[in-house]
Amino acid sequence: MLTISPQIAGPAPRLKITGIECRVLLAPDYDPRFTSSAQDSLLVAIHTDGGVTGIGECDANPWMCKTCIEAPGTHTMGLSIKEMLIGSDPFEIGAIWQKLYLGTAMNGRRGVVLHAMSAVDMALWDLCGKALGKPVHALLGGRPRDHITPYASLQPAGHRFEEYRDALVESALKAKALGFKAVKSEVTMNGPYAHGGMHESYDRHAEVVAAVRKAIGPEIALMVDVQYLWDDAATCLSVVKDWAEFDLYFLETPVWSDNVEEMAKLVEKAPMKIAFGEWLATRHEFRELMDIGKVQVAQPDVGRCGGIGEARIVCDMAAERGRIIVPHCWKTGVSISATAHLAFVTPHCAFIEYLPAQLCHERLRRELAHEELVLQDGRIPLPVKPGLGVEVDWEVARRYTVA
Repeated sequence: MLTISPQIAGPAPRLKITGIECRVLLAPDYDPRFTSSAQDSLLVAIHTDGGVTGIGECDANPWMCKTCIEAPGTHTMGLSIKEMLIGSDPFEIGAIWQKLYLGTAMNGRRGVVLHAMSAVDMALWDLCGKALGKPVHALLGGRPRDHITPYASLQPAGHRFEEYRDALVESALKAKALGFKAVKSEVTMNGPYAHGGMHESYDRHAEVVAAVRKAIGPEIALMVDVQYLWDDAATCLSVVKDWAEFDLYFLETPVWSDNVEEMAKLVEKAPMKIAFGEWLATRHEFRELMDIGKVQVAQPDVGRCGGIGEARIVCDMAAERGRIIVPHCWKTGVSISATAHLAFVTPHCAFIEYLPAQLCHERLRRELAHEELVLQDGRIPLPVKPGLGVEVDWEVARRYTVA
């Protein structure tokens, strides 16, 4: 199986993994009515005998993922991730990934075990970059671009239609004032993600899109996430066929992630590109997404798909098929930084998802980690700090750690 390891000129330092620390973090003001995984996190620290530590996180239930990493194993196909890591050479990331994938195969292969492995993989890339004094993008191979373009993810509020619409418009205007050249609006008043128990007609969904487009004007790229709103392509097309006037860059997750045949029908007839991939794990699910679902925009999440290395493989698969990459990321500065490093060496990555601290409600996003990334004229310049270039506030981590 193809795996990705750091590209290093010359011998690597001699290091061995001595421990892995898993912290479940939970914001004290979390709201269980929100569908927001940025309210909690699993923060993973991998330690070595040379005193170098790497940091990662994943985007899944942190208690589940912590158990996936720490649970002991009793047989060859149900081994412990933690026990398999101890004593390993951290620079052999590809071999470690393969070992973990095979060693957890009976319980893993997809889902929460792969999400947990994503945090481990992310921490290993951060560790190797710090040990070598190089940013992660320099270890991924390829010539990095000098900038990438983020889009601001907008957050709604309120429990009535007018409150919902106006909150998104206000958030869009703030993003424009901050200099963003692209925004993505959540438009989810029905379906499994329905905000605050709302239920509105599809005409009302179009009204929200129209209001956001009017607010930002024609020069800013607009994406729309409807979060699995429809059961089938025909129902979706009956609504979005009239959305061409909004000039959407893409429509995200209009049907369920397993309905790849329905995705293909949407791609054929929708007046905008179709985007999927936020929940998927491993290259295998993305192959089905692109080859059967025919989606034009693949959205690997480095904290879910298997880590930075597996996301890089997905990006290469997309390039082979002429597809666009726009990574998903709804987490703290740790994952945002990992996403950015991947994007810098992915020329067909059009945008990265960016949850601006100034616009978000989530305390962990605002307080836990401070990324090197800065917004300049709507773009993010190439980071230069070793590893992921992110600084964790360990006092904040201690304060929000759940026993």
